[in-house]
Amino acid sequence: MGRAYQNRKESMAKTSDNKAKVYSKYGREIYVCAKAGGLDPDGNLALRGLIERAKKDQVPSHVIDKAIDKAKGGGGEDFSPARYEGFGPGNCMVIVDCLTDNPNRTFGDVRNCFTKTKCKIGTSGSVAHMFDHSAILVFKGDDEEAALEALMMADVDVTDIESEEGTISVFAPHTDYFKAKTALTDAFGEIDFEVAEIQFIPQNTAPVSEEDLPMFEKFINMLNDLDDVQNIYHSAEI
Repeated sequence: MGRAYQNRKESMAKTSDNKAKVYSKYGREIYVCAKAGGLDPDGNLALRGLIERAKKDQVPSHVIDKAIDKAKGGGGEDFSPARYEGFGPGNCMVIVDCLTDNPNRTFGDVRNCFTKTKCKIGTSGSVAHMFDHSAILVFKGDDEEAALEALMMADVDVTDIESEEGTISVFAPHTDYFKAKTALTDAFGEIDFEVAEIQFIPQNTAPVSEEDLPMFEKFINMLNDLDDVQNIYHSAEI
């Protein structure tokens, strides 16, 4: 792969054996998405994509339905997004995305993960400029030219496309996520996307030494154990 990206399912599997925690993260994200953009997945494309990803990660339907029903009720928790940036073990760059109902508590919890592993939390924008906010679509196929043509015809600003071992990986600006996905399904029919996500992709990676690896794993595990943390992006090369 020419561009490093992280599959949410693999990342979660490596850092947490507790399925309930994974379900909780998805449930919170679905609730916030449905409350903000509407309960109908056909009208709320972000919700539809999130539900598809949750199902692919084997989140039970009752967890998804409960989150949507909760949003339907109106009240409930008032979650808001929070993003923290800094430098992890081996001086790798890190972005931590959260959904929180108590920003002060969440900041303190995330900062504790940094300080307890001898890392440095930074200010907003301190490392984000070294990442590309990209839509990533990965699916089985080998006709890279046909995929690129379909995307260009749909006016998708493709930043990179790769074909390797029978798999095509498409990278585009995060704003073109749904346009790119629609263009590919129109061109190839129903596609079972292995990855269909929006992520922060590092422009450069930083190798993590064997000496720093245990601390890096501790750092990631501590972050994933926090209920408010939804996603962790980093430039570490392991």
